[in-house]
Amino acid sequence: MDISGTLHIGTFEAKNKLSSLVDRASKGSRIWITKRGKRTALLSSGVECLGKTDVDLIASFRLIRKRSKSGNDSLKSLIEEGQR
Repeated sequence: MDISGTLHIGTFEAKNKLSSLVDRASKGSRIWITKRGKRTALLSSGVECLGKTDVDLIASFRLIRKRSKSGNDSLKSLIEEGQR
């Protein structure tokens, strides 16, 4: 376990202790599963992923697209301008 309270565990050990790891994750622990010392998967409660709904994300993307439209320039003209 590192300083932040995140646990790192190898794939073999994770396979053998999956049930207890899921219990720990459901209580708020973050568990990185490693393969040959490199992080390959994260086991967590999923609560931190519940911030925005799909509708909220779509609305955010539409707002970004609306803000980024600067005029009627075609993509070709913008590319040619960038090459000068």
